[in-house]
Amino acid sequence: MFKQYLIALTFLVASTSFAADLSFHSAHALVMDETSGEVLFEKDATTPAPIASMTKLMTAMVVLDAHLSPDQPIRVEKADFDTLKYTRSGVPLGTVLPRRTMIDIALMSSDNHAAAALARTYPGGREAFVAAAKRKIAELQLEDTVIEEPTGLSPRNHATAHDMAKIAKAAAGYPQIEAATSQRGAVVTVNGRARRFHNTNGLVGAPGWDIMLSKTGFTNEAGRCLTMRLEAAGRKVVVVLMGAVRSSARTLDALNIHKLLDAKPAAIAETRRAPQPRT
Repeated sequence: MFKQYLIALTFLVASTSFAADLSFHSAHALVMDETSGEVLFEKDATTPAPIASMTKLMTAMVVLDAHLSPDQPIRVEKADFDTLKYTRSGVPLGTVLPRRTMIDIALMSSDNHAAAALARTYPGGREAFVAAAKRKIAELQLEDTVIEEPTGLSPRNHATAHDMAKIAKAAAGYPQIEAATSQRGAVVTVNGRARRFHNTNGLVGAPGWDIMLSKTGFTNEAGRCLTMRLEAAGRKVVVVLMGAVRSSARTLDALNIHKLLDAKPAAIAETRRAPQPRT
């Protein structure tokens, strides 16, 4: 189903001019050459906004920085359930998985219960996790980022697109994060039964896409968000999209960016010089 949807959107992008490429639907966007740091495209990239489940990139880094046993069993408890929005997305109560697997499913399938359990079992508990997240923010020199909880359900978790690009680049230094977020899916045994988890970014593994790291996010406050590291036209770039109203709009933005990267350098330069429309 997603493949047919992607083909339809790709046809739509291919049939438009570069002028149409400027009509990005995301409220905040940034495309940066990872090697040189050159900003290829940006739209309101310095305004902080909720980041939803893109938070989990920070959650994983903070947990991995603690050098805890990846094999330690972690049990999902009632304390890991969402009391902010009362969502029910996540592995069931009582699920016991190794820490490394909890990290994988928190990243790949954006499992909220797994992310909450990782913070709760951080040495010193959730308060110590939040304190460590603040130290990580300082270490990465993030200019306007706040992490108050591990899942991204709180709208108080926010960042700018520029800060999210720094987060993505830092996360690339963790092999487990790269591996978990760049695979289409995985089968995990949950409570004795095999369960397949899917990547929340349908572009991962799609034809023509070389995605090395990815994390989506959605809450009503944040809109549809996406951070990716990808390779296109021989260059590695970081893409940040925040605040799209619909998943289709976010995907169309990503497709437009991919087309832009495949274009000639002169076309990219011309696109960057053109005025940005307001949405």
